[in-house]
Amino acid sequence: MSQAKTETGAITDVPGIRVGQAQRSCDGWLTGVSVVLPPPGTIGSVDVRGGGPGTHETDALDPTTMVSTVDAVALTGGSAYGLAAAGGVQRWCEENGRGFAVPGGVVPIVPAAAIFDLGRGGDFSARPTAEMGYEAALDAAGTAEGAAVVRGNVGAGTGAAIGAGGYKGGLGTASVRLTGRNAHIIVGALAVVNAAGVPWREGETSVVSGEGLNTTLVVVACNALMSVADAKRTATAAHAGMARALNPVHTLADGDTIFALSTCAEKLVQHPSIPVASMIELQSAAAEAVRLAILDGVASAKPVTTPAGSLQPYPPARLRRPI
Repeated sequence: MSQAKTETGAITDVPGIRVGQAQRSCDGWLTGVSVVLPPPGTIGSVDVRGGGPGTHETDALDPTTMVSTVDAVALTGGSAYGLAAAGGVQRWCEENGRGFAVPGGVVPIVPAAAIFDLGRGGDFSARPTAEMGYEAALDAAGTAEGAAVVRGNVGAGTGAAIGAGGYKGGLGTASVRLTGRNAHIIVGALAVVNAAGVPWREGETSVVSGEGLNTTLVVVACNALMSVADAKRTATAAHAGMARALNPVHTLADGDTIFALSTCAEKLVQHPSIPVASMIELQSAAAEAVRLAILDGVASAKPVTTPAGSLQPYPPARLRRPI
């Protein structure tokens, strides 16, 4: 089996994937929305592992349901309140003819997930709205293919924190390219790191002592041809990357969720004697992309001070940065 090659890139290295952001960080606000906008025909699924998720339309991504395609993914602050942002993303999709065709129009499929950042800007009621979701979708649509993704205190990472509210979290991204006969396959990840845990270090046991509620959200994207069932298994496998990056993960206080998307633009070249080997390699690369994106989000976070208090980045000396 070939070994995946680490890139120092972003989820937008996957052709056709675009990312847009909207955020507010003054007058009591410290929150935002990130939208992953894939090309039409992209399939997707999801795996939710946290004990306290805030999600929208995840049931539609089950391999046994009717619709296989995803029009956009919305990651948002504001806990369950912030899921209203998905409505704004749907509105942008409808205006642009993107969605599941039904008599009279289209119904955009926009799954979403939220982190808990309520009150971190000082105003508990300052949370993402449908208008902010529309703004993030518009931003995504206006970016060039392959454009760099802004990291850190941006989009849904604006109000993120780690260590149960002890340090500033953020938004990160990374990509991994397969090698050998599948060197044309790219796997990218976008992570909003708002974890109960902190970056994993060998030999250390993490004790969560803060008061903040949490969640790490990830979108994994690739250009390999796959089924919705393959995407579901890829989302499941990608959670290994979250566990390699953070300690603890998947707690009752987290809503850890990974979406998996595939543009289906390229065929995986199968191993002649082990047909599943190529998909296993891709799923291993997905886990690595998630690990790198999470560490990138922590490393990219910037200090903030609001009426609710100050959050400092995780100490660089304790951070095992992406390699």
